[in-house]
Amino acid sequence: MQQPRVLLVEDEKNLLEAIKLNLELEGYEVETAETGPAALRKFDDQRFNMVILDIMLPELDGYKVCQTIRVNNSETPILFLTAKDTSEDKVLGLKVGADDYLTKPFNLEELLLRVKVLIRHSLKGTKDEKENHLFKFDENEINFSNFTAKGINHKSFPLTKREAALLKLLIDKKNQVVSRKEILQTVWGYDVFPTTRTIDNFILTFRKHFEKDSRDPKYFHSIRGVGYKFAYK
Repeated sequence: MQQPRVLLVEDEKNLLEAIKLNLELEGYEVETAETGPAALRKFDDQRFNMVILDIMLPELDGYKVCQTIRVNNSETPILFLTAKDTSEDKVLGLKVGADDYLTKPFNLEELLLRVKVLIRHSLKGTKDEKENHLFKFDENEINFSNFTAKGINHKSFPLTKREAALLKLLIDKKNQVVSRKEILQTVWGYDVFPTTRTIDNFILTFRKHFEKDSRDPKYFHSIRGVGYKFAYK
């Protein structure tokens, strides 16, 4: 049986090495990252059974790392391990997509137990978890696990990874205006900033596939000077 793989994101070197050693002694394969962008690169390039994530990271904080991961991946467990210990911090951590939240200083045995439970859950693959990958709105359907969709007239077509990421972000925030800045940071990352026209072209593509009348859209709206919105009750 293959070892469960953990991505450990922590910028305090001594703590990083101590947690890594103890996870490896428990039989986990551990990859580490010390900045937010490095964590996202590793998560994008490799397969992990869970993520242990600090919040106060250089360049990109843990909240944004978690939110970005969740655009494309709703199933890999994420545990925040952080010194931020207020109720507001915990609520925000869970809102952006974390499965668990443990504050520093922490009990090592408790951390290892929480990791064990979360990884066991990630390996289970229940029916409910699989259904969460499928989003239906009227006769339209988006499958985020295999990057396919069905649009008007039940016509099936493939989605690019970026199309799926933008759809996931808009759907997760349905009936809310999502700013251009948030889309750029979450879907494109900090390395490449496309023009507004690029995002507009994606919205036009979505209208072509999912709207009965692309000139009078029901779902995908551009809010001039503000951002974009997926509308659905």
